[in-house]
Parts: sequence; structure tokens; C-alpha cells
Amino acid sequence: MIDDDKLDAWIDAHFDEEVRFLQELIRVPTPTPPGNNAPHAERTAELLAAMGLEAERHPVPEAAVRAAGLQSITNLIVRRRFGAGPVVALNAHGDVVPPGEGWTRDPYGGEVVDGKLYGRAAAVSKSDFATYTFALRALESLNLPLKGSVELHFTYDEEFGGELGPGWLLEQGLTKPDLLIAAGFSHQVVTAHNGCLQMAVTLHGLASHAAYPETGVDALQAANQLLSALYAHNAVLRGRRSQVAGITCPYLNVGRIEGGSNTNVVPGKVLIKLDRRMIPEEDAAEVEREMRALVTQALAASPGVRVEIQRLLLARALQPLPGNAALVAALQRHGQAVFGEPIPTTGTPLYTDVRLYGERGIPAAIYGAGPRTVLESNAKRADEHLDLADLRGATRVVARSLLDLLQ
Repeated sequence: MIDDDKLDAWIDAHFDEEVRFLQELIRVPTPTPPGNNAPHAERTAELLAAMGLEAERHPVPEAAVRAAGLQSITNLIVRRRFGAGPVVALNAHGDVVPPGEGWTRDPYGGEVVDGKLYGRAAAVSKSDFATYTFALRALESLNLPLKGSVELHFTYDEEFGGELGPGWLLEQGLTKPDLLIAAGFSHQVVTAHNGCLQMAVTLHGLASHAAYPETGVDALQAANQLLSALYAHNAVLRGRRSQVAGITCPYLNVGRIEGGSNTNVVPGKVLIKLDRRMIPEEDAAEVEREMRALVTQALAASPGVRVEIQRLLLARALQPLPGNAALVAALQRHGQAVFGEPIPTTGTPLYTDVRLYGERGIPAAIYGAGPRTVLESNAKRADEHLDLADLRGATRVVARSLLDLLQ
């Protein structure tokens, strides 16, 4: 208890510095797309070095980055070894969705108003660059003989699936932690999340002059049949209920449609991009087979239309692993002590790159700076912000939990 008080006192004494650190991170834009994120990693490494934390720079080869539709990625690892014992990794991502419309504050200003810090990624998840960095620094300030190590993983591919972020670090053998805490977005401890299958379905017909429609094959008319079948499938999916708190049922969303060339031309080609969310109980391979069969069956009554189906993303669901019990218990215990209310465990319908650690058998929990619910922070919307009291509290919780795990 005395050590917890010392951690809290160190965090309070350095909290203005933590806020300035987060402001500096927000002021280096990382909209993805286009995904030119190496400059942010370089600036982060400079800021960490000024605090005595050496960050290893791990640039992803340009060919792999370009193939993924991005421009540059450099992932960072900070390693602090205290003694023999488990390696606890803390992962947050610096890439973000573009700001979009409707902001009343500068999305890259890091402005503080009425105890709230505004900016793109203030809540998700540059905030946890700050949470995890200052939790580690607070832990080091105790100068205790701890058993284990802490690693900071700051990565830059979450918005495009994580394969070139944590996935790349793990695949290259650059890290193999025993436990993981990953960037959070609410006061809850998240231990499971949905998976996601994204597909591009291209319908090829035959373009022709609208005055002679019988000479063409209307790909858009076939697309209409397909869309009806896809949306009707949601009625089936609503009957598949998850047993994980916070997750309800699978869902199918059509997010983009492109097609046609002019108003007086029968459309010869239509592209449909869809997103199929998978609950943790579903098998990803079976879901993909089901989706391909659904598309094929829906177009059976459209003669002359050729279909291409391309998988864009397959993100498997995160399931809680038995080894995360001590980690989850520590976060819940200290979360309740710091915030004065019970901290539940839950699942989320989002998908994250935490699954990439889970797929390699690394027990994980998602926890960091955030409000009671993710919607309160406007994460990924205009005027995204973070209550500074939540940043302070989460830093305390993570620092205390690290102390528990390494003592």
C-alpha cells in the first residue's frame, strides 16, 4: 500500500509533464490513410530519449508498407529489465483515422479546455503512449528489486489491421512477452472482442449504350439482387447470440459501392466492399465460406455476370486466455481503488490488433485511459477528447498493476 501511494505521488508530481508529452504526440499528424507514420515514431523516440528511455526503431520494409496501401511505418520497442521473471508488454498504436468534418477545435492542436485535452487520438490511442510511458517511469522511481521486465510497444498499423504493427514485431521475433496490456478506451477491462472479415465483391457485366440495353449486361441490377440478399442475411445473424458480455450478435455492413461510367451507359462493372463482424464463438474460416456461398447464390439468377471475391482483411476474434487471470485481477483491484467503483470485465464489438498477441498464446487485457464508455470521448469522431482525470487515474492503475505483477 505504501508503494502504491509512492507511485501515485510520483505520477501526480509529473502529471503536467505527462500532459505535455501527449500534446506533442497529438501535434504530429498520423492520418491513416495515407499512413505516413514514420515521422511520428521518430518524434516519439526523441521525446522518450529525453526521459531516459531508449526506443529501438524497427522500420517495416517499404515494399511491405506500400503493398498494404500505406507510406511508412517504424515500430518502436522500449525494454526495461528489472530481473528474472515475466515480460509484460504495453502496446498502443499511433496511427489514426483522418480527422473528418465537424471539429470545433484544432484536431492536431492538443488544446486543453475545462480539464479535457482535445485532438485526434487524444482518446484512442496516443493517450496510452502517455499512460504506459509514465506508468513505467513511476515504477522505476521506486528502485525496488522487481522480478521481470516491461516493454513498451508503440506501433503504427492498427487502422489497417495490425499485421505490420504488432504482427510484424511478433513475426520477426523481435518480442515474445508473457503478458500484454493493450490500449484501452473505457474504464472497463476488455478481455474479448469481435473478429472482422472484409471483402471486395466485383461484379462484371457488359457496358452498353442505354438506348440499346439488350446489348449489355447490367452489373448494377445484379448488385441490387446481391445487396438485398446481404441485408436480409442480417436477420439470420441476429439469431446468433454471443455469451460474452458487451457483445451481442454478428453483423454485416456494406460500406462502399462503386460502379457505372455515365448516366447513359448500362453499368458494366460494380464494386461492393463489405464488413462482416464475427462474435468470438464463430469460426473465421466457416464465416468466410458462408459469405462466399451467399454471394454466389445471390447472383445465380443474374446470367452473364461474372463475380470476383477478394478477401481484404481477416481479423480473428480475441478470446480470453486462462493465463490472464492475475493481470485482469490487478487491473480490476486497482481500478476500483483509484476510481472508486467496480471495474467490470467485458467484451467489445470492436476488433483490435490485440488479437495478434492472443493468436500467439499471449494472455492479454485491454485497459488504458478512457471514459466510462468509448462514445463519451468522441473517439474517431469530431472533437475527440480525453478527460485529464481519466489519464491520471489510468496511469496510476497501470503502474500499480505492473508493480503487482513484477513483485
